[in-house]
Amino acid sequence: MRRGDVRAAILLLLDEAPRNGYQIMQELEERSGGSWRPSPGSVYPALQLLADEGLVLGETRDGGTFYELTDAGRSNLEENREQFGTPWQKAEAGMPEGAGELMRLAMDVGMATRQVLQAGTEPQLAQARDLLAETRRRIYGILAEDGS
Repeated sequence: MRRGDVRAAILLLLDEAPRNGYQIMQELEERSGGSWRPSPGSVYPALQLLADEGLVLGETRDGGTFYELTDAGRSNLEENREQFGTPWQKAEAGMPEGAGELMRLAMDVGMATRQVLQAGTEPQLAQARDLLAETRRRIYGILAEDGS
């Protein structure tokens, strides 16, 4: 995604509710069906630039910085809303059919893996490692097949 899309997406999300950088990244990933996963290296500089321009205001609370639109930010958003469109849908639109579902499943596997890491016993961790290694091999095997 282009840099302007990150900027537009941030303004659109902050119009709904104040958020911190992590929440912005999560929301963009979720709304794009996993096809757009902006990095901290794109979100935080964009937030800083928007703050420097007076379009957002960052407030430290609960151990993090939450951003919200300023009056100038709301005006900018209203002037450009049609041009901004919905950047997360643009990201998902470029994906093949079914890709969003595949990405969601991969994210679900990641969440389940985190749960095993946090609460699993040593034998459960070993079982999960073996399963993930086998799954990775089988997925690569799909690519190695003829495909017809």
